[in-house]
Amino acid sequence: MDWLTLPDVAEQLQVPVTRVRQMVRERTLLARREDGVLRIPAEFIQDGAVVKGLTGLLTLLADVGFDDDEALEWLFREDPSLPGTPVRALNENRGKEVKRRAQALAY
Repeated sequence: MDWLTLPDVAEQLQVPVTRVRQMVRERTLLARREDGVLRIPAEFIQDGAVVKGLTGLLTLLADVGFDDDEALEWLFREDPSLPGTPVRALNENRGKEVKRRAQALAY
């Protein structure tokens, strides 16, 4: 998995770094601290924007009880029924399939 620093994300989204930090606080984006540096998965950004459907999916995962690490693991875990990973499916505009699988986690 490729990771971007907050300044890299800010550059791609064309927003200030402070806005990216706010997006992480609001769970619009998830970040992981590695070697003291917050990093965001590169697959969360596509064509200069946050991947369509990611924010709603992160809210849904939080609602079913996932913390940030669990949500990241789920998003990048291979799912043969998709096929691929949930985040790849989002990037391919197959968000409805991914949301259905996330909703099923609540049961």
